Amino acid sequence: MLGEHHYAIEVEWQGDRGEGTASYRSYGRQHAVRAAGKLHEIAGSSDRAFHGDRDRWNPEELVLAALSECHMLSYLHVAVNHGVVVVGYTDAATATLREDGRGGGRLQEAVLRPRVTVADPAMRELADSLHHEASEKCFIAASVAFPVRHEPITLVRGD
Repeated sequence: MLGEHHYAIEVEWQGDRGEGTASYRSYGRQHAVRAAGKLHEIAGSSDRAFHGDRDRWNPEELVLAALSECHMLSYLHVAVNHGVVVVGYTDAATATLREDGRGGGRLQEAVLRPRVTVADPAMRELADSLHHEASEKCFIAASVAFPVRHEPITLVRGD
């Protein structure tokens, strides 16, 4: 079923220390991300390198998490379609941000490192090959303007 889907969130800045944005160091980067119907908000900030709170999620981590989650969900879907029984999946994803010297920057690349465990040794080769198809189906990967690489490892239950 093809369709158009809409998403809505709310962001609330929580970093006023009594001076507002009087100077670059006078305010905190803390914020909350909420969506209707969600039980939990996301406690956000900027990266520590940009005067953020290291205990909170920063936008770059959230983009990386979205890529990793989307690839995993697309992969599991593709695995079902190809008859591959996945019994475990983890990812240790990384991303690189490069500053541009003008106060901005951009994510240069993300590397997903899915570690997939399949039920049967005969499924290993096919399971390894499905990451390309999963990447093509991932809405988030199709939406970003930087490369998303994959370094998958496929194991068999009991390895």
